[in-house]
Amino acid sequence: MASLPIDTAKFTGIICAVPPAPRVANRETGQLRVDRDTGKTVYQVGLCLMAGTSADVVNVSVAGEPAGVQLGVPVAVRDLVATPWENEGRHGIAFRAAEIRPLSAPATPAGKGASQ
Repeated sequence: MASLPIDTAKFTGIICAVPPAPRVANRETGQLRVDRDTGKTVYQVGLCLMAGTSADVVNVSVAGEPAGVQLGVPVAVRDLVATPWENEGRHGIAFRAAEIRPLSAPATPAGKGASQ
């Protein structure tokens, strides 16, 4: 299915609700999920997306550990996309971002991310 870009400028705020944690690819072996393009470990971050009088918490995957992102910290999200999925009767929406960084941190040049 197609990935749908999300305009993060429309949100009144984005805050880290769940700190970054590495995603597990195989629960039996403990093997971590790795991004195919970069080879970096994939992390999941719970983000509170606020718009007007509503807020939702979504889990967002990102390649590489998002440095400085901690519980309660306002963050900037680059290239956020939503991808609908369906597998064996289950369905949902997966969120992924190119970068998640604290608002107070300087911007990272394109193509330069945090290392594993």
